[in-house]
Amino acid sequence: MRVIEIIHTIAKMQSYAEKSRGKGNTIVFVPTMGYLHAGHLSLMKEGLKHGDDLVVSIFVNPTQFGPGEDLDTYPRDLEKDIELVRKEGAKALFTPDAKEIYGSRYQTYVALDKLPDHLCGLSRPIHFKGVATVVTKLFNIVKPHVAVLGQKDYQQLLVIGRTVEDLNFDIKIIGAPIIRESDGLAMSSRNSYLTPRQRICALSLYESLQNARRLVESGEKDAAKIIAAASDLIKSHPETTIDYIAVCNPETLDDVKTIEGPVLMALAVKVGTTRLIDNMILKP
Repeated sequence: MRVIEIIHTIAKMQSYAEKSRGKGNTIVFVPTMGYLHAGHLSLMKEGLKHGDDLVVSIFVNPTQFGPGEDLDTYPRDLEKDIELVRKEGAKALFTPDAKEIYGSRYQTYVALDKLPDHLCGLSRPIHFKGVATVVTKLFNIVKPHVAVLGQKDYQQLLVIGRTVEDLNFDIKIIGAPIIRESDGLAMSSRNSYLTPRQRICALSLYESLQNARRLVESGEKDAAKIIAAASDLIKSHPETTIDYIAVCNPETLDDVKTIEGPVLMALAVKVGTTRLIDNMILKP
């Protein structure tokens, strides 16, 4: 059985990282909120291509959840997660609690000016401040050379990449492709909330992206028409409520009206009470 070091405190994690770096190892970091699925495991597999010391974190970060969101009910299964991380070849698992990360007198946050003012940031106004803050802290604790993040959370990937560049972290950020179920649904820990009927309705997200891709490839350049087609398709399914559908610049997330080159189509939809996101790069 592979041995994995399970670490709960900041001091021990920093000590582990310093010793690993001292041995000349390349630390690769995969931050997660746990309840791991094949999408997370794909990040670990990708990470092992880029270094020899894979470190995974599991931390459900309270500062990225707004009022009424699912912080308290977010799915958790630490025992199963530990076994999955061990099987993937990670050498350390960092599992702090909120008190360890933030303490009782915490008051420092990382906030970006522009990237959060799009897509998910419009309906979740504190989310990306919490994301940028916790990832900055985790980078200072784990001290990685490389970090691997999923492209399903595309805006999050951009936010973290911009944070790393703006604050001069000496860390390479790698974005790994979306992993989907056999029917196309993007893998997410929140998929576990869906009833069997809602699970079928949730497929409308991927179906609308595929339809948008076909439209763009056939010559459609009007983003408004592509968004309208996606909206009609999603609304044809029961229990769906659209948060946003956007066609935007893949780097700035600014809206694009006329498609002349590659664009990001991103959407967020509530199926029942479960908020799901998905995205796809569309190329004319």
